[in-house]
Amino acid sequence: MNTNRIARIAALVGEPARAAMLLELMDGRALTAHELARAANVSAPTASRHLAQLVEAGLLHMEPRGRHRYHRLASGEVARLLESIMQLAGQAPERRRVVVGPRDARLRAARLCYDHIAGRLGLAIADGLLAERAIAFDGDSGHVTDRAGPVLQRWGLPLDLQAQAPGRGRPYCRPCLDWSERRSHVAGRLGAMICAHCLAQGWLVRKPDTRALTISGAGAARLRDLLGLQAWDRVTGPA
Repeated sequence: MNTNRIARIAALVGEPARAAMLLELMDGRALTAHELARAANVSAPTASRHLAQLVEAGLLHMEPRGRHRYHRLASGEVARLLESIMQLAGQAPERRRVVVGPRDARLRAARLCYDHIAGRLGLAIADGLLAERAIAFDGDSGHVTDRAGPVLQRWGLPLDLQAQAPGRGRPYCRPCLDWSERRSHVAGRLGAMICAHCLAQGWLVRKPDTRALTISGAGAARLRDLLGLQAWDRVTGPA
């Protein structure tokens, strides 16, 4: 047992600003250094130093996307460590809740992310496929499983197992960090296929000059059946 390593982790988690940033990520989102600085009530340079230490220690994972760098908990083990400390502390501390993503409610509900569905609807689709073990995400990669066929069939989609073979260009299934939800929705050829199918069926409607997707009446009924009432309530409820 490396006692120095234990002391190092304890010291990192025990600093108030770092603890605030770690707790802000407990819901599975990924946030920028600027957003985490607000959560911890520290300056941007101070937040960057704290985050670099947390990444170096393996408590956070940093994911560069364009000009931003997003931070999320490195593993479920880190989340369980924080939960245990919170239980020992007796009560959850006050948090400076970070609001992320667009203000436009339509963009938060459903929008295009290149050629696949993002927003709360995109996240609900990904969560549903993950819960049914039709797909699996592993860091920055993803794949469909042997349970995917019947699940995708309910959506009216085929499963092309050959398309996900390595070395065939664009990944068949991969996670894509959602701008507003800060968790992953489904991208790759599978994500594009789901989006194209929803548009072709008239469940979603794309309007000019906006990435927002309108959910039609028929689409609401069908997507509610596919996703379940609880997930649908999260899609249509307040942001």
